Amino acid sequence: MPQTLTSFSEIDLFIAMNKTLSVILIILAVGLMAYNVTLVDFENPLQGDSTIALIGILASLCAVVLLLIFITSKKIEKKIKED
Repeated sequence: MPQTLTSFSEIDLFIAMNKTLSVILIILAVGLMAYNVTLVDFENPLQGDSTIALIGILASLCAVVLLLIFITSKKIEKKIKED
């Protein structure tokens, strides 16, 4: 049987670890986005490696948005459990 989190301190610790990991992943995604911006040829942005860089920028942006949604959902979950 899987172990469940029982006390509020364990839940708070679990949420804090998730938030820390999420922030680290957001920083990595923003760094990857910045790197891909340097690869874009702004005179021909849809040809060659620029297309791949634009896809990388878009993927990094999606990752950031998903992680922010995850952090927000954990905050909502914490408030619901407090009430």
